[in-house]
Amino acid sequence: MSPYGYDSGYASATPELATFGSRAIGWLIDYLAPGIAVGIVGGILGSFMGSSGANALSWVLNLVAFAFVLWNSGYQAGATGYSLGRKIAKNKLVSEATGQPLGTTNGMIRVVAHFVDSIICYVGWLFPLWDSKRQTLADKIMKSVVVADPNAGQAPMQ
Repeated sequence: MSPYGYDSGYASATPELATFGSRAIGWLIDYLAPGIAVGIVGGILGSFMGSSGANALSWVLNLVAFAFVLWNSGYQAGATGYSLGRKIAKNKLVSEATGQPLGTTNGMIRVVAHFVDSIICYVGWLFPLWDSKRQTLADKIMKSVVVADPNAGQAPMQ
C-alpha cells in the first residue's frame, strides 16, 4: 500500500495532491458559505430586534456556524476524508503517513488548528501555493494532505 491508501503496485499510481484551486473551491463551500448564511440571517432577523437582542442573536448564529464547520470540516472530513466542499471540489483529506482519513478527533483538531493559518494575516491558508506538499500550516501541524479524488461524492459502484 502507498502512504495514500492505494495499492502501490505497478498498475496504480499514488494519487496526486489537490490543486490550490480545488482546495479553494472546497474552502469557499465549507467555510465562507456558512459565514455568508449567518450574515444574511443575522442581518434580516437583527433588523427586527434591539441592539442587545441582535448581539445575542449574533453570538448564537456564530456558534451555530462554528458547530456546522466543526461537524462538516472536522468530524465528517476526519471520518470519511470528505466534507461537503471536498465532495464538490473532488478532493479528499487524508493522513500523510497512512493515506487514510484522519479520524474524527484529529479532523476536529485540524479545524481549530486553522486558527494558526489565520493569525498571520491569513497567509497560512496560502501555503499550498508554494509548499511542495501543498499543505496549509494546519495540515503541517496535523500531518495531513489533501489529494485529488475524481470519484468524490459519487455513490460507490455495486
